[in-house]
Amino acid sequence: METNIRFIPFESPSDRGWTEAWELYENAFPYKERRSLADHLRALADPRFEADGIWTGDALAGIIYHWDCGSGSRYVEHLAISPALRGQHMGSKALAAFCERVGRVILEIDPPVDEISIRRLRFYRRLGFVENPHEYLHPSFREPFVTHKLVLMSYPRPLDDGEARRFADFVRETVLSYSGHKEPRLPRL
Repeated sequence: METNIRFIPFESPSDRGWTEAWELYENAFPYKERRSLADHLRALADPRFEADGIWTGDALAGIIYHWDCGSGSRYVEHLAISPALRGQHMGSKALAAFCERVGRVILEIDPPVDEISIRRLRFYRRLGFVENPHEYLHPSFREPFVTHKLVLMSYPRPLDDGEARRFADFVRETVLSYSGHKEPRLPRL
């Protein structure tokens, strides 16, 4: 399989690969961790948000949905690889190419408490991400709005206190405005 990775933004449901990408999004993330279609379409109108298809040749290999969160940083909100390509290092290749393209990257992971979450932490570490010591709570995108503790990871270096606060503010004030929240109050540091 060709490994030349391209990132092509989705702008509307009429774009090539949209249906496959949306199905991947809905199957890869729990209900509480993803937007409704209406909220996703609203987010697409925000110039800070980009929903990219990850392509190899003519095939959609995955998705990476990310935000320009200021100060030269990109927040990777969702990353998923097609089930048919898992185990072929496509996630590593895609994220490494993305980091090379954009530079500074921030993302969130579940605390490393079980085999899956520990493997996910190791995956990001191998790509040069580091954990940040800041306590971070993130709410669901949909009702019921339950907060859950996440670990902030960043590439290629840790976030300082000010960067972590600005990131949490960005998520609270911008990202969550494209969710079911009427008045987003979290995440907090």
